[in-house]
Amino acid sequence: MIFSNTPRPESLASLADVKFTPYWLDDPTKPEPASPLTENIKADLVVIGAGFTGLWAALTAKQNDPARDVVLLEAGETAIGASGRNGGFVSASLTHSLQNGLNRWPKEMSKLIELGKKNLDGIEETIKRFNIDCDYIRSGELNLALEPYQMDGMKEEQATASEYGEEYILYDQGQMRAIVNSPTYIGGSLNRANGMVNPARLAWGLRRACLEFGVRLFEGTQVTALEEKRDAERVIVKTPHGQVESKCVALATNAFPPLLKHLSFYVVPVYDYVLMTEPLSREQRNSIGWHGREGLSDSGNQFHYYQITSDGRILWGGYDAIYYRNNEVSPHLENRPASFARLAEHFFQTFPQLTGLRFTHAWGGVIDTCSRYTAFWGKAMRGKVAYALGYTGLGVGASRFGAQVMLDLLDDKKTELTELQMVKSKPFPFPPEPFRSPIVNFTRWSLNRADDNGGERNLWLKVLDALGLGFDS
Repeated sequence: MIFSNTPRPESLASLADVKFTPYWLDDPTKPEPASPLTENIKADLVVIGAGFTGLWAALTAKQNDPARDVVLLEAGETAIGASGRNGGFVSASLTHSLQNGLNRWPKEMSKLIELGKKNLDGIEETIKRFNIDCDYIRSGELNLALEPYQMDGMKEEQATASEYGEEYILYDQGQMRAIVNSPTYIGGSLNRANGMVNPARLAWGLRRACLEFGVRLFEGTQVTALEEKRDAERVIVKTPHGQVESKCVALATNAFPPLLKHLSFYVVPVYDYVLMTEPLSREQRNSIGWHGREGLSDSGNQFHYYQITSDGRILWGGYDAIYYRNNEVSPHLENRPASFARLAEHFFQTFPQLTGLRFTHAWGGVIDTCSRYTAFWGKAMRGKVAYALGYTGLGVGASRFGAQVMLDLLDDKKTELTELQMVKSKPFPFPPEPFRSPIVNFTRWSLNRADDNGGERNLWLKVLDALGLGFDS
């Protein structure tokens, strides 16, 4: 299906009363911020960034060694970035998709699938152990076919997945519409392995667990620089009103400007936009037949993702993936009326029976996109600094794995994880400005054209495919 991008009056009316703030963060259970750092201290490990990667790194480090002195620094508040703004999809995949993993690490694919499942099990065990109230459910994820070629791709994916012991359940048009009723669907594929979650509450639960284990958290503390103290084999973490002298540092800054400048070549900050509806009435819920809490996403290059919350709201996001020139990341970019209007129009094209429903929240967030779509790792300052970046939209689940790898690298351990080619390799870098903007925008245009032409990819996209490069959100 080709979506119309011209918003109708009823679509615009649905946005009349929205709050321009992330729904997940607009929560009375949100914890009070921790105090900022205002003195000079010492630590064994400093974790920079209190999103999912940083929280998992701090908690895991203390679980592995309760005597380890761990300091967690956050420029804003816990989960204020992508961790509190995403769609709440908790994927078992570490490779963005089965095919992406096979294209890059075919010899490791069985191991990566196994590690991904263990990672998701570990997330569930942590939620249970710390009694984290985050509406987690392993409900599965439905990938929706809107065009015949997409259904053909799902059949091929199912056959490939079965070779690796993965079960993808295919639905024809009638079966799919019996689960979720939209006139746009011609079929779908269910992956039962994935879960859904309230991401902010998961992050806040991990924050509480960190504090219970003795992690020292400082919020409102922007790290301005890292300096290597060679004579003492330590790193000085500079902030505006204090500093931390630490044995090692874990960088978990996602798409925000990296403290190691060379990392900016590997990550493109891409803005994604999201809407949340008011709770559906019983009649509205029955009209779409979506009685489970499966996560849904359609199969276009420019795709929508959506979930239904425990109180019956629909989160609806995606499609636009906007790169702003010079890697700009700024709060004013989180409000983009054109993207909100386009999303609203596409929502009512997908669910015309919900016309009249209102949206209560609209927001944007920045994603750390890399050219291979998966996290990557590395070390700096003679091994005393490690980083994990590039999740490309799948960080809710993969961040726990990313944090474990980062800790193994900092501890200079040779483990099952650090020996993976996925961990040892790097994505292909993006070009710097002034070349980055036209290349990214031409790629987005090409992906849109492919969606409009039955999936047919132009020469530019075929070249990128041949080189193992891409752009996604």
